Amino acid sequence: MNKNEILVDIQNLKKYFPIKKGFINRETQYVKAVDDISFHIRKGETLGLVGESGCGKSTTGRTIIRLYDPTAGKIMFGGKDIANLSQKELKPYRKKIQMIFQDPYASLNTRMTVGDIIGEPFDIHNMCSGKEKLERVHHLLQKVGLNPDHAARYPHEFSGGQRQRIGIARALAVEPEFIIADEPISALDVSIQAQVVNMLEDLQNELGLTYLFIAHDLSMVKYISNRIGVMYLGKLVEIAESDELYNNPAHPYTKALLSAIPHPDPNAAKESKRIVLEGDVPSPLNPPSGCRFRTRCKYAMPKCAEVEPILKEVSSGHSSACHLHE
Repeated sequence: MNKNEILVDIQNLKKYFPIKKGFINRETQYVKAVDDISFHIRKGETLGLVGESGCGKSTTGRTIIRLYDPTAGKIMFGGKDIANLSQKELKPYRKKIQMIFQDPYASLNTRMTVGDIIGEPFDIHNMCSGKEKLERVHHLLQKVGLNPDHAARYPHEFSGGQRQRIGIARALAVEPEFIIADEPISALDVSIQAQVVNMLEDLQNELGLTYLFIAHDLSMVKYISNRIGVMYLGKLVEIAESDELYNNPAHPYTKALLSAIPHPDPNAAKESKRIVLEGDVPSPLNPPSGCRFRTRCKYAMPKCAEVEPILKEVSSGHSSACHLHE
């Protein structure tokens, strides 16, 4: 596998949700959930995507997998733009791109057994049936650390961590190349989170998977990601190698996020200075002009209200969207 080969290339992606008002449901405003972002993911790589709740990171993942139709932009997968393909044309790509959802219970059909849940993709894509299907289901359960006997049980009979493993087994069923993990550990106990992340890493190494790992826990994102992108109010404000981002954050918003990570060393915790952001995240219905972060940034200057900063390289492989670097 060529690890320098780009598998996913997102170009100027936008996803706007119309707000309909009045008796005739006229569209008067748009929620700009994802507003003109671009990034790429190489084969075998994990790109972490972080930011506050409501910044658009989950919408980004759901738009890439085409659960949402993009408003504009390109979604290049293996050199093919899948942004405007019909559902019929998308079917081959459904096998190649899979998703692990945040809430493992809500994403599993409570009326189906675990065996039926994991085996359903085999039926949809006409991959196998009968004994072979059952053997594959048992193999997948073992691969995610569960017992083949669990195939006869229902989702409510499992813990949260076990249910997430079932969701991962279902995603692996069609042998995908690319997996979008949408906050896959946020609903789990802390003691279980590391187990699930370690399992995802082992599966990546074994199967050559490529991940988009969406989360708000920056310490866990650093652990699993090769590169990290930071989103704020629908915009990508910084992207860099994992260690580079943590050691040399360039954007004021990234610095504030990193300052909130608890230190395991009490002495280091006393020395570190927490950056407290004033105010709330503005509404994506009516984002601020220029730089969207300016209303909460202590470095804001008149130019920030007039000109939107562009994502520019501040060092090799490290880009930030801030006028301070110009």
